[in-house]
Amino acid sequence: MKIQYPEIGICCLSCRLCPQLYTDGQSRCGGCKTETRISVGCPFITCALKRKGVEFCWECDESETCEKWKKHREAGKKADSFTCYQKLEDNICFIRKNGIDIFQTLQKTREDLLRIMLNEFNDGRSKSFYCIAATILEIAELEDVLAQANNESTGMDMKGKARILHALLEETGKQQGYCLKLRRKERSKG
Repeated sequence: MKIQYPEIGICCLSCRLCPQLYTDGQSRCGGCKTETRISVGCPFITCALKRKGVEFCWECDESETCEKWKKHREAGKKADSFTCYQKLEDNICFIRKNGIDIFQTLQKTREDLLRIMLNEFNDGRSKSFYCIAATILEIAELEDVLAQANNESTGMDMKGKARILHALLEETGKQQGYCLKLRRKERSKG
């Protein structure tokens, strides 16, 4: 099967905004549709790509009744893994309403903004935070924050620039009610 959208995950997360894409070394992931990931045998890859011949779970005839995908989506509403799942349902709804090509264009814009954050404001400890911010904030909010960070951090070293961008992103997140951290599963006591 020919993969048309390698940067968009089978479940509709954006691989472009995943911190593992920006990792050096063997832990770097190019997305769930790369040869390396396909050979690992993820249940969604096995089902969608190998068994059903579809690139996305939502394209499958059984997507509305699939318990595995339903559980994945429900879990994504409450917790994240190494990447942010907070926009998973929004992504699925957006794609169904507007199409995958428009979604991909918007994700490329988010990726461009993320790369600016990583190249110009990364103190070596900000990658995951910037990936979450690029996933959650609206594009206009990201653009405004970056413009303000550029203005306020002129002449600063990388730590100072990172401090400014962090504060601006956190303030925007607070104002908008965004959660700019990975949400962890609550462990049952017992």
